[in-house]
Formats: sequence, C-alpha cells, structure tokens
Amino acid sequence: MVFARDTEMNLQAASELVNTARRRDGRDAMSTVDELDDYFTRWGYTGRHDRDDDEVAQVRAARDRIALLWDVDRDEAADLVNAMLRESDAVPFLVRHDAVDWHLHATAPGAALATVIVVETAMGVVDVVRSDEYARMKVCEGDGCRAVLVDLSRNRSRRFCDVNHCGNRAHVAAYRARQAG
Repeated sequence: MVFARDTEMNLQAASELVNTARRRDGRDAMSTVDELDDYFTRWGYTGRHDRDDDEVAQVRAARDRIALLWDVDRDEAADLVNAMLRESDAVPFLVRHDAVDWHLHATAPGAALATVIVVETAMGVVDVVRSDEYARMKVCEGDGCRAVLVDLSRNRSRRFCDVNHCGNRAHVAAYRARQAG
C-alpha cells in the first residue's frame, strides 16, 4: 500500500468519477440518479444522499472541479486543494464506522454529497502532494484517451486507464505490429 487505505480509496473514487465523462463511447456515465447511487454505494460514502437530479448535477459540477487536479503540477494542485478545503469549511476528524477502522472525514454530517466528494478527494490529494508523489496522478497514455488514473503500483509503472481498456488496446496493437513485422 502506497498511502493509507482511505487515501487510496478517495483517489480511486475521484479518478473513477472524472472518467465517467471521459469514456471513448462519449456517454456520460454520471447522468442518472441510479448511476450516482451505484457510485455512492460502491465507494462506501456515508451521510446525506438525496437521490435526485439536482444532486446528480452537483456531483457532475464537482467532477469538473476535481478533474482539474490531473491538469496541473504539484504546486498548483496544492493551491486547488487548499481552495477546495477552505470553501467547504473542511475540518478533519477521525471516525470509525461500519467495518472501516479509523480514517479521516472532514465534512459535517449532513453535508451535500458533492461537497463530501470534493473534500475527500482533496484530503487524498493532500497526502499525494505532501509525500511528493504527484507523479502518480496520471492521464492515460492510450491513443486518443483522456481518462485519468492514480498509479498505486510499487514501481510507478501504470500507464493505462481501466475505463477505456487502453492497456488491452495497446497490447493488441503491439501484437499485431509484431505479427505484421
């Protein structure tokens, strides 16, 4: 494990959220209440979940803001994260709930889901910035792909996203090139 469990989960959840708008098929995979509900459940978010179209719109706006973290360098990321935390009135505190041992939350109970997502992402990126591991925040190297990823491999070798199957595409292209040669 590169970072604490909650940090890794926050970063992976953030990259998945960003990638809902970066699919090769052009479909936004965060456009319905059911898609948001599935995301909420899969990533173990707790607290307020309104399950309405307004909440979907708020989460999509949060997604756009979070996506900026992959477009900047470490110093700019620190500024973005500080703004996210300040504007959300984030106050970190330790919690233990369900089957999850002590971890950080930083929003008041009842905060809007979009705020929770922004703050938990920012808290994850705080660890990335302060451990000087910002190179782990990557954009997929697949041809024509704009999806993002967080490289949690030991040797920092991950190059391709999961959402668009770019690793498989690259392997197939390499195989075909070898066969043609």
